[in-house]
Amino acid sequence: MAAVDFAAFDADNHYYEAVDAFTRHVAPEMRKRCMQWATIDGRDRLLVAGRINRFIPNPTFDPVARPGCLDDYFRGRVARADMREAFGELVPLPAAFRDRRRRLELMDSQGLEACFLFPTLGVGMEAALEDDLGALTAAFGGFNRWLADDWGFAHDERLFAAGYLTLADPDWALDELDWLIDQDVRVVNVRPASVAGIGGRRRSLGHEAHEPVWRKLDRAGVTVAMHSGDSGYGFALENWGLDREFESFRFSPLKSLITYSPISDAVSSLIAEGVLTRHPNLRVATIETGSDWVGPLIRKMEKVYRQQRSAFAEDPVDAFCRQVWVSPYYEDDLTALRDVIGAGHMLFGSDFPHAEGLADPISFAADLDGFSEGEKRMIMRDNGLALTRRAA
Repeated sequence: MAAVDFAAFDADNHYYEAVDAFTRHVAPEMRKRCMQWATIDGRDRLLVAGRINRFIPNPTFDPVARPGCLDDYFRGRVARADMREAFGELVPLPAAFRDRRRRLELMDSQGLEACFLFPTLGVGMEAALEDDLGALTAAFGGFNRWLADDWGFAHDERLFAAGYLTLADPDWALDELDWLIDQDVRVVNVRPASVAGIGGRRRSLGHEAHEPVWRKLDRAGVTVAMHSGDSGYGFALENWGLDREFESFRFSPLKSLITYSPISDAVSSLIAEGVLTRHPNLRVATIETGSDWVGPLIRKMEKVYRQQRSAFAEDPVDAFCRQVWVSPYYEDDLTALRDVIGAGHMLFGSDFPHAEGLADPISFAADLDGFSEGEKRMIMRDNGLALTRRAA
């Protein structure tokens, strides 16, 4: 392991949601439309919009997989025909994965100064609720208030939990953003996906209906994170004869190789439709979406800009390199990413404590071979820490 001689900032840390995360602050009369728990065939199941939700196979998280147990699998060092075998024996849920005081103690032992905190279950819930906008906003309004209770949005200036913002109802998003800003939020998570509207019509992220939200985020200087999850790309899988339901850790060779990319499309919308140009104070961090998509998108933007220069307010590559930060997978070609966007826009993210992440977060530094000490410090600490401060 390559140690670092400073306390690091992890841009991709996670909590495991409490069982009442989506019910504690939701009115009882709304729960049938939002989330409920039920015991079915002896197992605790999460019902979302009245249906069993399979985004996470074990939504109670107790017991849970050991952090980093899939490391060798995701590095391509081993093959697994049975994912349950790859997970190995589950363990009782550690208190630090749900308790912020214990989490700070753990971070001290890990050499982490601070981190962004993202949902485990929450990033898969918007897609399941987008046919009922009232339930969608009720669920995530309640979720954000649970976050304030259990984690806080800038606790001890070390734990920066991402508030969840859906654009499905722009008026709700504006009101919710006001509340989040009052709670000292520093980062909000926006799903990298098109946005559901009334009557089944969808909107791009750059649609005019969302402009007041982007303007408020720009003026407040709050970082926008786009974390992986269920981006509603089931239609692409269905077109190739696959099951459109998103289930974590259920793989097929074809699904793994199809070239759909929600994060590339989401960033393209923000750039092509001028959101970043109109709002130069807006900072976008792509989290747990890897970096293999960056080079192809940059090359595509270069070509399209040469062909259709008059369609852009500025060079789209300039907008990307100015306002987008990328947290690559540790197994990605990190040198290639640096050569495209520079070390100043790369973020270290461990995905701790997930099975597919790193058991020891700062061991990420071992993959920064060939980077200067200054570049390592930017990636492992300074870049992410700067995104926790409101942009002036």
